[in-house]
Amino acid sequence: MNMSMTKEKPSDMLIDEKKPGKKTKSHSPLIEALWRMRKNRIAVVGLIIILVFTIMAVFAPLLAPYDPLDQSLYDKLKPPAWLEGGGWKNPLGTDDFGRDIFSRLIYGARISMMVGFISVGIAFFVGTFLGAVSGYYRGITDTIIMRFIDMLLSFPYFLLAMVLMTILGPSLNNAMIAIGIVTIPRFARVVRGSVLDEYSKDYVQGARALGAGDARLIFFHILPNCMAPLIVQCTLGFGEAILECAALSFIGLGAQPPEPEWGAMLAQARALILRAWWVITFPGIMILLAVLGFNMLGDGLRDALDPKLRD
Repeated sequence: MNMSMTKEKPSDMLIDEKKPGKKTKSHSPLIEALWRMRKNRIAVVGLIIILVFTIMAVFAPLLAPYDPLDQSLYDKLKPPAWLEGGGWKNPLGTDDFGRDIFSRLIYGARISMMVGFISVGIAFFVGTFLGAVSGYYRGITDTIIMRFIDMLLSFPYFLLAMVLMTILGPSLNNAMIAIGIVTIPRFARVVRGSVLDEYSKDYVQGARALGAGDARLIFFHILPNCMAPLIVQCTLGFGEAILECAALSFIGLGAQPPEPEWGAMLAQARALILRAWWVITFPGIMILLAVLGFNMLGDGLRDALDPKLRD
Protein backbone atom coordinates (compact mmCIF):
# COMPACT_ATOMS: atom_id res chain seq x y z
CA MET A 1 0.00 0.00 0.00
CA ASN A 2 1.19 3.44 -0.81
CA MET A 3 2.02 5.21 2.39
CA SER A 4 1.21 8.59 0.85
CA MET A 5 -2.46 7.58 0.55
CA THR A 6 -2.81 6.72 4.25
CA LYS A 7 -0.91 9.67 5.59
CA GLU A 8 -3.17 12.45 6.80
CA LYS A 9 -2.27 15.98 6.00
CA PRO A 10 -2.20 18.47 8.86
CA SER A 11 -4.45 20.73 6.84
CA ASP A 12 -7.03 17.93 6.50
CA MET A 13 -7.03 17.38 10.24
CA LEU A 14 -7.59 21.09 10.83
CA ILE A 15 -10.51 21.19 8.41
CA ASP A 16 -12.07 18.11 10.01
CA GLU A 17 -11.81 19.59 13.48
CA LYS A 18 -13.50 22.85 12.49
CA LYS A 19 -16.24 21.04 10.54
CA PRO A 20 -16.51 23.44 7.63
CA GLY A 21 -19.72 21.84 6.39
CA LYS A 22 -21.60 22.86 9.51
CA LYS A 23 -23.32 26.20 9.07
CA THR A 24 -23.70 28.55 11.98
CA LYS A 25 -26.60 30.91 12.04
CA SER A 26 -25.64 34.52 12.70
CA HIS A 27 -27.84 36.86 14.72
CA SER A 28 -27.99 40.57 15.28
CA PRO A 29 -26.01 42.00 18.22
CA LEU A 30 -29.28 42.70 20.08
CA ILE A 31 -30.46 39.08 19.76
CA GLU A 32 -27.06 37.85 20.92
CA ALA A 33 -27.19 40.24 23.88
CA LEU A 34 -30.64 38.98 24.87
CA TRP A 35 -29.37 35.40 24.60
CA ARG A 36 -26.47 36.23 26.92
CA MET A 37 -28.78 38.06 29.31
CA ARG A 38 -30.66 34.84 30.11
CA LYS A 39 -27.76 33.93 32.43
CA ASN A 40 -28.34 37.08 34.49
CA ARG A 41 -31.01 36.09 37.00
CA ILE A 42 -31.57 39.65 38.20
CA ALA A 43 -32.26 40.84 34.64
CA VAL A 44 -34.62 37.91 34.04
CA VAL A 45 -36.58 38.74 37.19
CA GLY A 46 -36.79 42.37 36.05
CA LEU A 47 -38.05 41.25 32.64
CA ILE A 48 -40.73 39.08 34.27
CA ILE A 49 -41.88 42.02 36.42
CA ILE A 50 -42.13 44.24 33.33
CA LEU A 51 -44.07 41.59 31.43
CA VAL A 52 -46.54 41.30 34.31
CA PHE A 53 -47.12 45.07 34.33
CA THR A 54 -47.44 45.07 30.54
CA ILE A 55 -50.11 42.37 30.69
CA MET A 56 -51.93 44.33 33.37
CA ALA A 57 -51.84 47.47 31.22
CA VAL A 58 -53.01 45.77 28.02
CA PHE A 59 -55.73 43.61 29.54
CA ALA A 60 -56.86 45.97 32.33
CA PRO A 61 -60.58 45.83 31.37
CA LEU A 62 -60.47 42.02 31.54
CA LEU A 63 -58.41 41.70 34.72
CA ALA A 64 -60.04 44.39 36.84
CA PRO A 65 -63.16 43.06 38.63
CA TYR A 66 -64.70 46.55 38.99
CA ASP A 67 -64.69 49.91 37.27
CA PRO A 68 -61.88 51.97 38.87
CA LEU A 69 -64.15 55.03 39.15
CA ASP A 70 -67.21 53.34 40.68
CA GLN A 71 -67.95 54.67 44.16
CA SER A 72 -69.84 53.08 47.02
CA LEU A 73 -69.94 54.96 50.32
CA TYR A 74 -71.39 51.86 51.95
CA ASP A 75 -68.18 49.94 51.17
CA LYS A 76 -65.65 52.68 51.98
CA LEU A 77 -62.40 51.82 53.80
CA LYS A 78 -63.02 48.10 53.83
CA PRO A 79 -59.82 46.15 54.58
CA PRO A 80 -58.57 43.44 52.21
CA ALA A 81 -61.22 40.72 52.16
CA TRP A 82 -58.78 37.86 52.68
CA LEU A 83 -57.72 39.33 56.05
CA GLU A 84 -61.21 38.84 57.46
CA GLY A 85 -62.08 35.63 55.64
CA GLY A 86 -64.51 37.44 53.39
CA GLY A 87 -63.42 35.85 50.10
CA TRP A 88 -62.10 37.86 47.21
CA LYS A 89 -64.75 40.53 46.70
CA ASN A 90 -62.23 43.32 47.38
CA PRO A 91 -58.87 41.51 47.56
CA LEU A 92 -56.90 44.68 48.42
CA GLY A 93 -59.66 46.60 50.17
CA THR A 94 -61.38 49.85 49.25
CA ASP A 95 -60.51 53.54 49.60
CA ASP A 96 -62.40 56.37 51.30
CA PHE A 97 -64.86 56.54 48.37
CA GLY A 98 -65.53 52.81 48.32
CA ARG A 99 -63.55 52.25 45.11
CA ASP A 100 -61.85 48.90 44.67
CA ILE A 101 -58.10 49.37 45.14
CA PHE A 102 -57.17 46.25 43.16
CA SER A 103 -59.02 47.54 40.08
CA ARG A 104 -57.48 51.00 40.44
CA LEU A 105 -53.98 49.54 40.68
CA ILE A 106 -54.49 47.53 37.48
CA TYR A 107 -55.70 50.59 35.58
CA GLY A 108 -52.85 52.55 37.16
CA ALA A 109 -50.41 50.19 35.44
CA ARG A 110 -51.91 51.27 32.11
CA ILE A 111 -51.33 54.95 32.96
CA SER A 112 -47.78 54.35 34.19
CA MET A 113 -46.77 52.35 31.12
CA MET A 114 -48.25 55.02 28.87
CA VAL A 115 -46.27 57.69 30.74
CA GLY A 116 -43.09 55.68 30.22
CA PHE A 117 -43.66 55.16 26.50
CA ILE A 118 -44.56 58.76 25.69
CA SER A 119 -42.00 60.44 27.95
CA VAL A 120 -39.13 58.22 26.86
CA GLY A 121 -40.29 58.51 23.25
CA ILE A 122 -40.06 62.30 23.37
CA ALA A 123 -36.64 62.20 25.00
CA PHE A 124 -35.41 59.48 22.63
CA PHE A 125 -36.27 61.19 19.35
CA VAL A 126 -35.34 64.75 20.33
CA GLY A 127 -32.25 63.79 22.32
CA THR A 128 -31.02 61.39 19.63
CA PHE A 129 -31.40 64.02 16.92
CA LEU A 130 -29.61 66.72 18.92
CA GLY A 131 -26.82 64.38 20.02
CA ALA A 132 -26.28 62.98 16.52
CA VAL A 133 -26.14 66.42 14.88
CA SER A 134 -23.85 67.73 17.62
CA GLY A 135 -21.42 64.81 17.44
CA TYR A 136 -21.35 64.65 13.64
CA TYR A 137 -20.91 68.32 12.70
CA ARG A 138 -18.98 69.40 15.81
CA GLY A 139 -17.56 72.93 15.76
CA ILE A 140 -20.01 75.77 16.38
CA THR A 141 -23.00 73.45 16.00
CA ASP A 142 -21.69 71.23 18.79
CA THR A 143 -21.01 74.25 20.98
CA ILE A 144 -24.51 75.71 20.62
CA ILE A 145 -26.33 72.41 21.19
CA MET A 146 -24.19 71.31 24.11
CA ARG A 147 -24.49 74.67 25.86
CA PHE A 148 -28.27 74.29 25.62
CA ILE A 149 -27.98 70.78 27.05
CA ASP A 150 -25.71 72.06 29.84
CA MET A 151 -28.31 74.70 30.67
CA LEU A 152 -30.95 71.98 31.10
CA LEU A 153 -28.54 69.87 33.15
CA SER A 154 -27.83 72.78 35.50
CA PHE A 155 -31.32 72.37 37.02
CA PRO A 156 -32.34 69.37 39.14
CA TYR A 157 -34.59 67.14 37.03
CA PHE A 158 -37.58 67.25 39.32
CA LEU A 159 -37.31 71.00 39.90
CA LEU A 160 -37.21 71.64 36.16
CA ALA A 161 -40.21 69.36 35.68
CA MET A 162 -42.11 71.32 38.34
CA VAL A 163 -41.30 74.61 36.57
CA LEU A 164 -42.54 73.23 33.25
CA MET A 165 -45.71 71.90 34.89
CA THR A 166 -46.35 75.32 36.41
CA ILE A 167 -46.13 76.82 32.91
CA LEU A 168 -48.11 74.10 31.11
CA GLY A 169 -50.68 73.47 33.82
CA PRO A 170 -51.41 70.39 35.97
CA SER A 171 -52.54 67.40 33.91
CA LEU A 172 -51.29 63.95 33.00
CA ASN A 173 -50.56 64.90 29.37
CA ASN A 174 -48.50 67.91 30.42
CA ALA A 175 -46.65 65.75 32.94
CA MET A 176 -45.56 63.37 30.17
CA ILE A 177 -44.33 66.30 28.07
CA ALA A 178 -42.43 67.82 30.99
CA ILE A 179 -40.79 64.51 31.92
CA GLY A 180 -39.80 63.96 28.29
CA ILE A 181 -38.20 67.42 28.07
CA VAL A 182 -36.13 67.06 31.25
CA THR A 183 -34.89 63.64 30.07
CA ILE A 184 -33.63 64.92 26.69
CA PRO A 185 -30.11 65.84 27.97
CA ARG A 186 -29.38 62.25 29.02
CA PHE A 187 -30.08 60.88 25.55
CA ALA A 188 -28.27 63.75 23.83
CA ARG A 189 -25.11 63.16 25.87
CA VAL A 190 -25.14 59.42 25.27
CA VAL A 191 -25.68 59.78 21.51
CA ARG A 192 -23.09 62.52 21.11
CA GLY A 193 -20.41 60.41 22.78
CA SER A 194 -21.26 57.38 20.67
CA VAL A 195 -21.30 59.38 17.42
CA LEU A 196 -17.91 60.92 18.21
CA ASP A 197 -16.55 57.42 18.76
CA GLU A 198 -18.02 56.06 15.50
CA TYR A 199 -17.24 59.11 13.32
CA SER A 200 -13.61 58.25 12.62
CA LYS A 201 -14.13 54.54 11.89
CA ASP A 202 -13.38 53.06 8.48
CA TYR A 203 -16.95 52.19 7.50
CA VAL A 204 -17.98 55.85 7.84
CA GLN A 205 -15.09 57.01 5.69
CA GLY A 206 -15.88 54.31 3.14
CA ALA A 207 -19.55 55.33 2.94
CA ARG A 208 -18.53 58.96 2.49
CA ALA A 209 -16.14 57.98 -0.30
CA LEU A 210 -19.01 56.22 -2.08
CA GLY A 211 -21.00 59.46 -2.08
CA ALA A 212 -23.28 59.05 0.96
CA GLY A 213 -24.68 62.36 2.21
CA ASP A 214 -24.66 63.61 5.79
CA ALA A 215 -28.23 62.50 6.55
CA ARG A 216 -27.57 58.99 5.23
CA LEU A 217 -24.31 58.72 7.14
CA ILE A 218 -25.95 59.80 10.39
CA PHE A 219 -29.22 57.86 10.29
CA PHE A 220 -28.32 54.77 8.24
CA HIS A 221 -24.68 54.13 9.16
CA ILE A 222 -23.70 55.76 12.46
CA LEU A 223 -26.86 55.68 14.60
CA PRO A 224 -27.57 51.93 14.07
CA ASN A 225 -24.17 51.28 15.66
CA CYS A 226 -25.06 53.48 18.65
CA MET A 227 -28.21 51.59 19.64
CA ALA A 228 -26.71 49.55 22.49
CA PRO A 229 -26.31 52.44 24.98
CA LEU A 230 -29.59 53.94 23.77
CA ILE A 231 -31.50 50.74 24.57
CA VAL A 232 -30.07 50.72 28.08
CA GLN A 233 -30.91 54.40 28.55
CA CYS A 234 -34.49 53.80 27.36
CA THR A 235 -34.95 50.97 29.84
CA LEU A 236 -33.63 53.00 32.76
CA GLY A 237 -35.58 56.04 31.59
CA PHE A 238 -38.84 54.07 31.78
CA GLY A 239 -38.46 53.54 35.52
CA GLU A 240 -37.44 57.12 36.12
CA ALA A 241 -40.41 58.43 34.13
CA ILE A 242 -42.84 56.33 36.19
CA LEU A 243 -41.27 57.57 39.42
CA GLU A 244 -41.25 61.23 38.33
CA CYS A 245 -44.86 61.06 37.17
CA ALA A 246 -45.89 59.56 40.50
CA ALA A 247 -44.02 62.35 42.32
CA LEU A 248 -45.67 65.07 40.23
CA SER A 249 -49.08 63.52 40.79
CA PHE A 250 -48.37 63.26 44.52
CA ILE A 251 -47.89 67.04 44.79
CA GLY A 252 -50.91 67.73 42.59
CA LEU A 253 -49.16 68.64 39.31
CA GLY A 254 -49.63 65.36 37.45
CA ALA A 255 -52.68 63.15 37.14
CA GLN A 256 -55.75 64.68 38.71
CA PRO A 257 -58.44 62.88 40.74
CA PRO A 258 -60.25 60.61 40.15
CA GLU A 259 -57.67 59.15 37.70
CA PRO A 260 -56.29 55.87 39.09
CA GLU A 261 -52.64 56.91 38.95
CA TRP A 262 -50.42 55.46 41.66
CA GLY A 263 -48.91 58.77 42.78
CA ALA A 264 -52.34 60.42 42.93
CA MET A 265 -53.62 57.46 44.95
CA LEU A 266 -50.80 58.00 47.45
CA ALA A 267 -51.64 61.69 47.73
CA GLN A 268 -55.32 60.95 48.45
CA ALA A 269 -54.38 58.37 51.08
CA ARG A 270 -52.01 60.54 53.15
CA ALA A 271 -54.66 61.34 55.75
CA LEU A 272 -55.61 57.67 56.06
CA ILE A 273 -52.19 56.22 56.80
CA LEU A 274 -53.09 55.42 60.42
CA ARG A 275 -56.71 54.43 59.84
CA ALA A 276 -56.42 52.34 56.67
CA TRP A 277 -52.87 51.19 55.96
CA TRP A 278 -53.87 49.27 52.82
CA VAL A 279 -54.95 52.42 50.96
CA ILE A 280 -51.41 53.82 50.89
CA THR A 281 -49.37 50.61 51.06
CA PHE A 282 -50.35 48.88 47.82
CA PRO A 283 -49.86 51.87 45.46
CA GLY A 284 -46.41 52.37 46.98
CA ILE A 285 -45.56 48.71 46.38
CA MET A 286 -46.64 49.00 42.74
CA ILE A 287 -44.37 52.01 42.19
CA LEU A 288 -41.50 50.17 43.87
CA LEU A 289 -41.91 47.03 41.77
CA ALA A 290 -42.28 48.90 38.47
CA VAL A 291 -39.18 51.05 38.98
CA LEU A 292 -37.21 48.11 40.36
CA GLY A 293 -38.13 45.91 37.39
CA PHE A 294 -36.97 48.44 34.80
CA ASN A 295 -33.75 49.14 36.70
CA MET A 296 -32.95 45.44 37.00
CA LEU A 297 -33.56 44.90 33.29
CA GLY A 298 -31.50 47.97 32.42
CA ASP A 299 -28.54 46.74 34.44
CA GLY A 300 -28.77 43.34 32.77
CA LEU A 301 -28.92 44.84 29.29
CA ARG A 302 -25.95 47.07 30.05
CA ASP A 303 -23.86 44.06 31.08
CA ALA A 304 -25.02 42.01 28.07
CA LEU A 305 -24.37 44.77 25.53
CA ASP A 306 -20.99 45.77 26.93
CA PRO A 307 -18.31 44.19 24.69
CA LYS A 308 -15.80 44.22 27.57
CA LEU A 309 -18.00 41.80 29.55
CA ARG A 310 -18.62 39.30 26.76
CA ASP A 311 -17.36 35.76 27.18
